[in-house]
Amino acid sequence: MRVHSVSSDTKTSFEQSSYFFIFMGSTSTKKVLKRVAAIDLGTNSFHAVIVDIFSDGSFYTVDKLKEMVLLAEKGMGNRLSEDAMNRAVDALNKIKTLSEHQGAEQILAYATSAIREAKNGGELIQRVIDEVGIKITAIPGRVEAELIGLAVQHGVQMPAEPSLIMDIGGGSVEFIIADKEKFFHLSSKKLGVARMTATFVDHDPISNDEIKKLQQHYNETLADVAQAFAIYRGSILIGSSGTMENIGLMISHRQNRSPNLSINELKFSTKEFFEFYDDVITMNFDERTKLVGLDEKRNNLLPAGLVLVHYVLKTFGIKEIKLSSQALREGIILRYLKEELDDLREMEFVDDPRRRSVMELVHKCDWHERHSRHVAALALQIFDAFESELGLTSVDRELLEYAAYMHDIGYYISHRKHHKHALYIIRNADLRGFDENEIEIMANVARYHRRSIPKARHPQYQSLEKGDKERVKKLSGIIRIADGLDRSHYQNVRAMEIEKGKKQVIIRITTEADPQLEIWGAMRKNLLFEQITERKLVIEEAATKAVVV
Repeated sequence: MRVHSVSSDTKTSFEQSSYFFIFMGSTSTKKVLKRVAAIDLGTNSFHAVIVDIFSDGSFYTVDKLKEMVLLAEKGMGNRLSEDAMNRAVDALNKIKTLSEHQGAEQILAYATSAIREAKNGGELIQRVIDEVGIKITAIPGRVEAELIGLAVQHGVQMPAEPSLIMDIGGGSVEFIIADKEKFFHLSSKKLGVARMTATFVDHDPISNDEIKKLQQHYNETLADVAQAFAIYRGSILIGSSGTMENIGLMISHRQNRSPNLSINELKFSTKEFFEFYDDVITMNFDERTKLVGLDEKRNNLLPAGLVLVHYVLKTFGIKEIKLSSQALREGIILRYLKEELDDLREMEFVDDPRRRSVMELVHKCDWHERHSRHVAALALQIFDAFESELGLTSVDRELLEYAAYMHDIGYYISHRKHHKHALYIIRNADLRGFDENEIEIMANVARYHRRSIPKARHPQYQSLEKGDKERVKKLSGIIRIADGLDRSHYQNVRAMEIEKGKKQVIIRITTEADPQLEIWGAMRKNLLFEQITERKLVIEEAATKAVVV
């Protein structure tokens, strides 16, 4: 296995780990089904892993790459700087080059809090699509916690009793309480070391007053985690990602037991951490540079991370800490593996030939199922609000739903111009149960879900009858807004209210996580919707966040 960008996690090998026996009566001979790259786009660094997926449901790591990007150099929630965006694009170009050289058939890229919260996070995502050809999925914190939990359960020996898993990132910290089989608590807190450093730390070394303010903030923010831990109490903290790995390595070097091969399962006691903390928390930047095991680019961020770990260990009464080399990127692989294997099961029989034909096509094209179904649901809600005044019918509603299912199948050919590829695939797929006009309408609506709106110079649109052109414009105006409202591709919009006035339409969205990407995604596609409704579109965040149970 070739390793790049030497860091605390680069010597880790995943030794043909198993997960989900997929095939009934699987054989002992493994066959590589696919080579996939997964990228964790964190606040401080981008981590990529390239794996082979085998026919028995196991996977093996072929290569890795880590690139420091420091997205939150101007604080969290602000605009990403031009330099930060350029670093991100450069890093992803390197990762894509490595993935292509290694023969990866698919790249899965998941973005976390820094990109989701940034006012121009959507612009970065679009830049990456245009300049790199990678589609980024911005996930909410709860999903990030779940994926990290899956990776840790898969990668370390879990005790019989529940353990607290803590993944310290730059923008957020994920807390998971789990045993080897179940999750008892999942949460993501905006306590990342880059965020806390920018908010609370102005002195070097960190002052006692700043430590107290951090501790008070942790105390206020982690009440629900503490409550859950009181119910599902354990004695072990399992740490993952860069900050925890650096802390573990520094303590190991102090104890002359630095790992030679892997940091996975590396253990140290709470007593050893407290001794390390007392020595290091008073150090300044130059003194910390001499610490063996500390990544130089994490130097400024270390004090906030140390205070957090100290607070958790002391408050929760934890006795031992161990490390997991697996984190979000392996969780991405595990989630993908499960979903891919589910798709191998025989598709449920659908009696309606129209629906069955559409479902067969989207499955053949590796559709983005969750995103497409969510876009369809949002589009149908908008359709229902405007059906009468736009002169639409139940048949139009059906065609809109199917167009939403198929709108992204052009990705099967290429990320670039995937809307045009969708037009071609739908027109040439021999869909059953539809007449020619209906196929042309669905194909054109899928084509106009992004980029250009219908124009006379577009040959497939121009060939339609006048009435069908109007239907395409109306349905396309709706699907563009619905698609924009799932810009993250992770179903962040959990509820939607539509208020129709004489001069404007207000769409209020209830989201699980920060709504900036969704609002940005929909408002950049507002022109056609405003034309067909003859009103100005306004999209607002609802007063309360969605509660996910």
